[in-house]
Amino acid sequence: MGRAGLTLLAGACAAAFISLAGPAAQADTVLKASHQFPGGKGDVRDEMVQIIAREVEAANVGLKIQVFPGSSLYKPNDQWNALARGLLDMSSFPLDYASGKVPQFSATLMPGLVGNLDRAKRLNDSPFMADIKKLISDAGVVVIADAWLSGGFVSKKDCITSPESIKGQVVRAAGPAFEQMLAAAGASISSMPSSEIYTGMQTGVLDAANTSSASLVSYRLFEQGKCLTAPGENALWFMYEPVLMSKRVFEGLTEPQRAAILAAGKKSEAFFDAEIRKGDQKMIDAYKKANVQVVEMSKGDYDAWLAVAKSSAYDKFANDVPGGGELIEKALAVK
Repeated sequence: MGRAGLTLLAGACAAAFISLAGPAAQADTVLKASHQFPGGKGDVRDEMVQIIAREVEAANVGLKIQVFPGSSLYKPNDQWNALARGLLDMSSFPLDYASGKVPQFSATLMPGLVGNLDRAKRLNDSPFMADIKKLISDAGVVVIADAWLSGGFVSKKDCITSPESIKGQVVRAAGPAFEQMLAAAGASISSMPSSEIYTGMQTGVLDAANTSSASLVSYRLFEQGKCLTAPGENALWFMYEPVLMSKRVFEGLTEPQRAAILAAGKKSEAFFDAEIRKGDQKMIDAYKKANVQVVEMSKGDYDAWLAVAKSSAYDKFANDVPGGGELIEKALAVK
């Protein structure tokens, strides 16, 4: 073969190599999403993240999200630091878990501050939540989808209704504000993530716990409890558990990728809002099926708890946390 032929052959081989290498060079960016909740078992928080993963991949913007449920990638309390530092890309995260880093976040699990799901939705567009989201952003994290969960109590001993009913019980509370209120009512406190409640009750470390309706079902706490206090008309417990992303990671994506994530977040948020309204009844049905007694707080019980909360958690938050009193006022101003 002559020199000209060899040159043509080399050129053809180079072109073929480039065409083969092209797709590899344009491989999808893969993000990792971590959360503590059971995967594939109908937990609405896991499904929110799965929806975002499916929608982002379907958007065909060169982006995929790999979901790690059940604390399989990060332990629950390690996720916030990993998000803020850009080591973790995405999480469904109970924001109050990060109140040790940003104490104002305890306002998102303050006893009696929310009341019901409709008011929670209105809080999302309020000055109160604008302040919270600025703190989230300043810490290096962004909100992809809002989520508020109602919750209740489960006990192996006595039904928890009035403040007097909790005296002498060892209780897991989800955050500092609830711990302060419950301690003021005479409970002993044992702190742990919701993923550890089952073992705590099973081993006798805990007599009772308060957590979200979703966790009360997905962690099968009806296998350990004797009495469930459902949220009902007087829900003392509400928690903000958004889908979050590392700000550094989010801003490093292309504009179409960021748009796809935000659109997927909106879709997952709409799904969550519809499903969570069915969640309390699903919880009640699961507990009744397991022969667990189900009660609700009366308005008198709720008001008695609120009085305890205001003289403990509310006062401490207003006195100890910068801007704490103003945050509570902004939340209470939402009708």
